[in-house]
Order: sequence, then structure tokens, then C-alpha cells
Amino acid sequence: MTEYISEIKKIPHPDNLVFNILSDLGKLELLKDRLPEDKISDFMCDENSCSFSIDPVGRVSFVIEDREPNKTIKFKSKGLPFVIEAWIQLVSKSEDDTRMKLTLRADLNPFIKPMVNKPMKEGVDKISDVIASLPFDEL
Repeated sequence: MTEYISEIKKIPHPDNLVFNILSDLGKLELLKDRLPEDKISDFMCDENSCSFSIDPVGRVSFVIEDREPNKTIKFKSKGLPFVIEAWIQLVSKSEDDTRMKLTLRADLNPFIKPMVNKPMKEGVDKISDVIASLPFDEL
């Protein structure tokens, strides 16, 4: 498996608030209008899963596989020609300082890897930036 790891991001909110928002994917429905419509469409989510269409990949789904309160949320992909596992790690530094890291592992075939390596790394970094900038106290 190929691993992509984001930089550690600082989130200016308590870890329990961050965890409660990120571990309930249904709350992402409130952010639907912030998604880039030219890249992501047909976004749907519920408490344990989210799915969307990405051109030219098609429909992609992620399901929460495990939750460790205030520490870890693990996801697994559905509907892709290869398996993606992702997890968000949270560490509380103080009352309003939670550190977050996103890790993604993909079971890429050797022919696909050179084509998707850079977009996958950029995607992990972009997603971690978006997560860190969420208005947690408004969700």
C-alpha cells in the first residue's frame, strides 16, 4: 500500500467538538455549498458514510469503519477499482488547540501509481486544509 500523510494542522477548537463533527458525516451536508462544483458533484452523506462523483473517476463512497472518541476516525472507500483506507488522528494540545493529521493508504497497481501519485498527495493536503478551516463551532 502507498501511504500519503498530510502535514499536522492546528484546529482552534476543543478535540471533543472536532471529533463530534468529523465522526458524524451527516453534518457535512451543511458544507455542501462550499464544494467545488466543477470537481465534485452529486454529494450525499449520512452519519456513517458519504458519497460523491468526481470527474473522470465516477462515484466514490467512504464509510466510517471505526471511531475512537476524540482520537481517531477510520474510513474505507467503496466503488473504486482500488482500496483506499483513510484516518484522521486528533491530539489535544490545550482547550482550544487540537492537532489533526490525515493519513491515506491506497492499494495502487504499479501502472496506476505514477499517474495518481501527485494528485493523491495534493488531495490529502487539500482535504486536511479544508478540515482544519471548518467552522466547527457553527456546525
